Amino acid sequence: MRTLEVTINSREDVSLTVYLQDVEKEFRNITKRPAVLIIPGGGYQFCSDREADPVALAYLKAGYDAFVLRYSVGDKYKWPEPLEDYEDAIEYIESHAEEWNVLTDKIAVVGFSAGGHLAGAAATIANHKPAAVVLGYAVLNEVVDEIAQDAPRIAEHVDYDTVPCFLFASRADNVVPVKNTLDMMNALDKAGITFESHIYAFGPHGFSVGDTAIQTRESSFCERIPNWVQDSIGFLKDVMGDFYVGTAENKILTEPKCKAHMTDDGSAWLSLDCTIGRIFGNPKAKEVLIDVIAIMQKKIIPFTPEMTFGDMMECFSRMKLRDLLHERSIEIDEEKIDALLGEVPNI
Repeated sequence: MRTLEVTINSREDVSLTVYLQDVEKEFRNITKRPAVLIIPGGGYQFCSDREADPVALAYLKAGYDAFVLRYSVGDKYKWPEPLEDYEDAIEYIESHAEEWNVLTDKIAVVGFSAGGHLAGAAATIANHKPAAVVLGYAVLNEVVDEIAQDAPRIAEHVDYDTVPCFLFASRADNVVPVKNTLDMMNALDKAGITFESHIYAFGPHGFSVGDTAIQTRESSFCERIPNWVQDSIGFLKDVMGDFYVGTAENKILTEPKCKAHMTDDGSAWLSLDCTIGRIFGNPKAKEVLIDVIAIMQKKIIPFTPEMTFGDMMECFSRMKLRDLLHERSIEIDEEKIDALLGEVPNI
């Protein structure tokens, strides 16, 4: 493994610590690696060492390359300078991707507290969006004004283009209220973005990876808190792919198990993974599905005798059509129907 300390721009104290693992040789089919860019917290006044290298080591163990960004902090720096540092860091990594054997489309951002605010900005408003973000007890809505003047409330900027998010926090956090995480979850749900969240019953702010070597567990520290590390790695594997085991040439990662969006309602063309409300509200789609609808009318029994097939579809309007077909054991040529729907504009 190689460790480098690099300067990414002309700002004082801004740096990128680079942890690069070997590829090929004993690692065989791993010719490039996914990576995490870690953004420590510190209230935009400093960059916490607790949330820097110890976090990098956890992801290195899972096979990721790791980068720790120490960004603009202190009274002489104002928003959006920290976000500009993030953009510079991503550009720097991309410019060295071939040399460093990094998969540039498989970089996740991991941020804590104020660093979580910056990671949230990366997920929502940045020019260089990552593949996914991990948000630890992050400032996402409340208390934003207390840490950075003119900084955005991240939860208010969530839209269809937001990347998948893994969130974790403590219910008892008295520095960054858990409402920040809850508001973000609600925004992600409304936008249809894939997310996973773990809110632990009790624990202090700034618990990092939950190791006693980093922060002693004094009076109240939930024993499950360290689980967020492995859970987040599992989430990244779900949305970015896991290391491929096999003989396929040039295949480093498997295909993601989980899409970035819960449905395809925001896509340009329809599919079986659009909601029933979206599909049945499109006259052209109903023409394509005329034979499928006939089968559905026979198979789907109304909840009450008074209900029509249209009433049933209204009940299932937020469900993906593919899921309803599977649930009611309705067998169709999914590949063929999906292709036909794929020719219908999603309007």
